[in-house]
Amino acid sequence: MSYGDDDSKRKRRLAIIGVSSMLLVAMVVAVTVGVGLNNSGDDKLNDSSHKSTSQHSRLQRSKLTRLPRNQSFLEELSKDPRTRGALQSCKELMNMSVGELKQSLDKVTDFDLSEIETMVADVKTWLSASITYQETCLDGFENTTTDAGKKMKKGMKLAMELSANLLDIVSGLSSAIPSLESFTHRRLLQDDLPVLGHGEQFPEWTDIGTRRLLAAPVSKIKADIVVAKDGSGDFTTITAALAHVPIKRKKAFVLHIKEGVYQEYLEIRMDNLVVIGDGREKTRITGNKNFVDGINTFRTSTVAVLGDNFVAKNIGFENNAGAIKHQAVALRVSADYAVFYNCSMDGHQDTLYTHAKRQFYRDCSISGTIDFVFGDASVVFQNCKFLVRKPLENQQCIVTAQGRKMRRQPSAIVIQNSTFTAHPDLFPERKAFKSYLGRPWKEYSRTIIMESFIDDLIQPDGWLPWLGTFGLKTCWYTEFNNYGPGSSKKLRVKWNGIKTINRQHAMDFTPARFLKGDSWIKATGIPYTPFLPRHLLCPAIPPLLPFATVAVAAIAGTEKLSRNAAVNTITHRPQILTLPAIYSSSRMRGVAVLYSFLRYIAV
Repeated sequence: MSYGDDDSKRKRRLAIIGVSSMLLVAMVVAVTVGVGLNNSGDDKLNDSSHKSTSQHSRLQRSKLTRLPRNQSFLEELSKDPRTRGALQSCKELMNMSVGELKQSLDKVTDFDLSEIETMVADVKTWLSASITYQETCLDGFENTTTDAGKKMKKGMKLAMELSANLLDIVSGLSSAIPSLESFTHRRLLQDDLPVLGHGEQFPEWTDIGTRRLLAAPVSKIKADIVVAKDGSGDFTTITAALAHVPIKRKKAFVLHIKEGVYQEYLEIRMDNLVVIGDGREKTRITGNKNFVDGINTFRTSTVAVLGDNFVAKNIGFENNAGAIKHQAVALRVSADYAVFYNCSMDGHQDTLYTHAKRQFYRDCSISGTIDFVFGDASVVFQNCKFLVRKPLENQQCIVTAQGRKMRRQPSAIVIQNSTFTAHPDLFPERKAFKSYLGRPWKEYSRTIIMESFIDDLIQPDGWLPWLGTFGLKTCWYTEFNNYGPGSSKKLRVKWNGIKTINRQHAMDFTPARFLKGDSWIKATGIPYTPFLPRHLLCPAIPPLLPFATVAVAAIAGTEKLSRNAAVNTITHRPQILTLPAIYSSSRMRGVAVLYSFLRYIAV
């Protein structure tokens, strides 16, 4: 049989798989719409479903006759404030879930066979997001006083099962495409040095002017809208400015927020929005919504980003409710292709909610106490700082709580070339409170930490159980080539879910592979390292300890560095930085100079 015949049969098989997937997507959409509407008691979809089509509307109308008999049930449930809030969140989340399923349907029914790898990656991401939204809906019923959560879970059972089955089919499609594996390995041949936004192919929403803008100093910015509290811009509040941003725009829309503290709550639903501040210490958006005051976690965010292709630079996001108020989100991100550069996210419990889809954080600072980076996005943090703050008495601190519910979901928290250390408010007492790298929030929680500096506040066992043995066999946690006084793996927990990987496997979690970042991160113009550094002798020097500073300190025998001595400061607040233990003993000072020099020339 000729090659042409084999290729023709292969294409026909792929087409059959694609059509089967399409039909199942349609079925899931119908079921999920029914569940969402039947449990919302509303006669129209939330604004979050702005991507809906006429087909979507027809599905909606087919369920409207069922609404009246659900109304009394909803009124009864709404007597409990937390239940009422959970129902409101579920309505929005179900509509978001429908939007992802509809987008998947559109992608499957209209794709070029030569771009099947991209199609599969997109559909897996969107289906995973749909599952995450359904799970977030159920999470909202925790600590409610009614049985609404049980009834909602029962009502959503079929939709969840169908969504999971569809994800299995699409994941199986990946292994059926021979070109996928070779495509992945071909990426190794590309240069792994930092990319500064130059390249040949870029998403439609970017242009040369936008990429130059992101790389330019603030003084050179030419924005579409300027926000300034002193009245020198187009608007004095961010809320007013967002009202004038187009929901749909093919090119980037640039919003410049000048220096100031903006006490506002924002939901950013616009696609292709670029937000630039005057610096993460200077331009800050703050709020104080929290769980203790009766708001479910999903609704506590100071800023929520839902619009795709969102970029933020030089902005501070904060929830200042305090540790005593428990869950209090500073930033929630449910956007696809979201990028944050030189931003800060400050809070205590649940600071940064990386909710869903694909996200990239570069040179950012995240502070908090408990689960302060959590969610189910496919997210990479590169050159970031994780600052553990002082918790309440008898509390433990946990940096990550990844929320992958199903094994086939592509999501994970990946932390590369970053720093884990104590915030100034914890540093003097860092040994009095136990701190951990993460814990499994959901059954298939997945977190990868590689080539990062781990300070001495992290406990030797490294990871903390969520509750009993939940997730300990099914989670997927690994540490690769980390360093620092808290990085030793000798006393780490011995769960089945703790994995050991080599350099080749670690490459799969770099942004170029894990996020296919060359196709969208590079286009933003921000600094971006696609793969692992080429060096083999030394792990990465901490971002806060550049070569010259470390070498001088080692030779002089100095164990303390001033804030201004470091090129990249660890936080925006004044402090004293302590030299890592590997440099502090006199025996190691000479080694430190050689170590630093080797690292300097390696990268």
